[in-house]
This record gives sequence, C-alpha cells and structure tokens, in this order.
Amino acid sequence: MSHRTRISSLVKQRVRELRREPSEAERQLWQHLRRRQLGGYRFRRQHPLGHYVVDFVCLEAQLVIEVDGGQHSEQQDYDQWRTEWLTQRGFRVLRFWNHEVLSSTEAVITAIWYALHGDTLPPSPPSP
Repeated sequence: MSHRTRISSLVKQRVRELRREPSEAERQLWQHLRRRQLGGYRFRRQHPLGHYVVDFVCLEAQLVIEVDGGQHSEQQDYDQWRTEWLTQRGFRVLRFWNHEVLSSTEAVITAIWYALHGDTLPPSPPSP
C-alpha cells in the first residue's frame, strides 16, 4: 500500500512549524524513537498522512503514535474520526497523554515496543 500523496504547501508549512516547536513530551519521546533506537524501526515525526499530520509514525510497522495535550479532551470526536481514518488505511494508533510520556516514559516505550513486536518480550529493557 502506498501512502504517498501530494502534500499541499499549507500542510508542508504546518509540518515545519510542528517540527520546530514540539511539546516537551514530544521532544522527550522523540529522543527514544529517533535513529532506529527502538528495535531498529525507523520513526518519522510530524509526518503527513493524507490531510492529517501525525506526531510519530513507523511506516514499516504501520504504527502511529499520538501524544495528546489537554486540548484533546475537548476534541475527542475529531480524534476518534482521525483514528478511524488511519485505521481504515491499515495503521494502528497508540495515544498517550503528555503527562504519561513525561512521568512514565519507560512504560510508554514498553507499550510501543509491544505494539511493534506483538507479545514478545524485549531482549533487554528498551534503553532510556
């Protein structure tokens, strides 16, 4: 399945803004996902899929990771619609609250590991 579509200049501009100004939780999680640190999987940050921009995606595993701040408690319908759209295209979506990433980083990384590898245990705990 190809996920390549023409990206509008407006979406490109939004992606650049999001990459320049990540939340503290996004910045912290990116330190664990970048450079194939998690089981050799490549993650992209603030990546456009269709007309949405996802926080993190591993295209190889078709896994989307969203890090939600307080504003998401008021836009649950939108988030549900977006998750359904991504799911219909073969992606699995994991959502974490900012405070989960900041206060329970190891648990978040472990949950992502399991999503990537199924029920197999990591050979050693994922590195911090």
